[in-house]
Amino acid sequence: MNPTAYIETSVVSYLTSRPSRDVVVAAYQEVTREWWRDAAARFDLAASELVLAECRAGDRNAARARLAALQGVALLGATPAAEDLARRLIDLGAVPREAAADAAHIAIAAANGVEYLVTWNFRHIANAAMRARIERACREAGFEPPVICTPNELMEA
Repeated sequence: MNPTAYIETSVVSYLTSRPSRDVVVAAYQEVTREWWRDAAARFDLAASELVLAECRAGDRNAARARLAALQGVALLGATPAAEDLARRLIDLGAVPREAAADAAHIAIAAANGVEYLVTWNFRHIANAAMRARIERACREAGFEPPVICTPNELMEA
């Protein structure tokens, strides 16, 4: 049985976007594409309705490409437990109130027992300064936090 990896919206965006002129973004895009090539063989991929909603936003053609990339990816529910955990993450200052969607991504992954939350969101999710608070909030709510990481961190050696 493969571990489950929750695919946060930034990963889908980097996967499907036009090549960037920004060298850092271009590198993230390439790493994401490399990781995605064999991700389904190594992980049970999952997302949520929130990821789908975020992928639908913006340019119609770009949204179509993002949604197509998610075909076949399991959808996890935003259960009442996940909603409570998202509020707890905000109330404890693990995620700022204005980043409620980011708290929801973390909470959905944790409440569904996901092993990895894969993201390029360094501001509110893959943030070393917030990681301890995120993990503590999850554990206090009775959930093991997912390992929050980038596609690069999940590349096969």
